[in-house]
Amino acid sequence: MKIFDTLCDRHNRWQVWSDFITMGAIAVSNSVDLAHAEKREQTYMTLTKRYNKAELAVFPELFGHMVNAMDANMDQDFLGDLFMSLEMGNDHAGQFFTPYSVCKAMAAITEPNIEAAVKEKGFVSVSDPTCGAGALLVAFANECLMQKVNYQTSVLFVAQDIDYVVGLMCYLQLSFIGAAGYVVIGNTLTEPSTSYDPRGLIPRDNGNVWYTPMYFRDVWQYRRQWAMLDMAIHSMAPLGAVETPTEAPPLEVPAPPEIIEEPKETPMPVYAETATGQLTFF
Repeated sequence: MKIFDTLCDRHNRWQVWSDFITMGAIAVSNSVDLAHAEKREQTYMTLTKRYNKAELAVFPELFGHMVNAMDANMDQDFLGDLFMSLEMGNDHAGQFFTPYSVCKAMAAITEPNIEAAVKEKGFVSVSDPTCGAGALLVAFANECLMQKVNYQTSVLFVAQDIDYVVGLMCYLQLSFIGAAGYVVIGNTLTEPSTSYDPRGLIPRDNGNVWYTPMYFRDVWQYRRQWAMLDMAIHSMAPLGAVETPTEAPPLEVPAPPEIIEEPKETPMPVYAETATGQLTFF
């Protein structure tokens, strides 16, 4: 907090916080997400022009303290607590984040046997459509550890928030704990996060999706490839596809020449997604 305050002599506190979070998120994102890198790098360079050389040197120092804090103790809402301690919630949209202790309780009762769910489904998803700084998702990751489940390979984390800066706070915290998933910036009520596949592996991306580094790990890459293959197979199936019965029913033949009626064709069920494609909570 003391280091942060050194930047607030010439600049608005909210602007400094917004720039710090945005530049940090871009630095993480551009290390793995080449599709959005160019546009986000332009945003990064634009933000740096607001500060002199000495001020710019403070940002990596702040970033280092943030990484060290999350590395020393991942069972906390570091950015959320700092946000409230700096009274940013009062300065911007009157935001007040759910206390981390409450998030831990919610995570504990969400799924009492995560390991069984993973064995049944291969992996599970957890979604927070109003993620804030990501405290609930961080708490769920820690609950996985309590239940001896490797969340980095077994849980897909999906978050959404209408606030750009707050959503990127969640993105940073999920990235630092090694959670695989993505954060969608947008209004959950009018533009809910949806995906092309039924399990949320491939989100519909309008440039507002931020993918964590762990999302690009090989195990998740393979799952996305299988999901795309599955979608391709079902998309090639014609709507009138039929299957031939293995045994034809016995036919009565009135007289020669023998006339055999063709067996009636049975329509094959057509694969379909849900109407909205919206992700479920768990």
